[in-house]
Amino acid sequence: MEFFRFDTETSREITQFNSHNTSISPILRNTTATIGCIHLKDNSVLGMHPATCPQLFLIVDGEGWVKTAGSEQVAVVKGTAVYWTEGEEHESGSYLGMTAIVIEGSDLDPHVYLKPLE
Repeated sequence: MEFFRFDTETSREITQFNSHNTSISPILRNTTATIGCIHLKDNSVLGMHPATCPQLFLIVDGEGWVKTAGSEQVAVVKGTAVYWTEGEEHESGSYLGMTAIVIEGSDLDPHVYLKPLE
């Protein structure tokens, strides 16, 4: 058994898209999928950008918000999964702090395994 860290102290800052107080701990990056842990600190924004491929944003701790281009912020909490299609402009942030696992890949389809939020 081995143990690894993926907390904010081991992450790298995200500065693209006018992002602030945001960092990532990469977990997997290959030709079919990318997985990382996004750390959004207090008063953070991961700026508006297009999804390069289908993307799933799994909130695992805290609370925050997400939005798409031209829309209002939508509150999200632990246990929520947000799906963006390829090319969809999106942004996320948190006032109090939030941690999310982000999964990206061309074969990603959450409709197969996840229950839609009602």
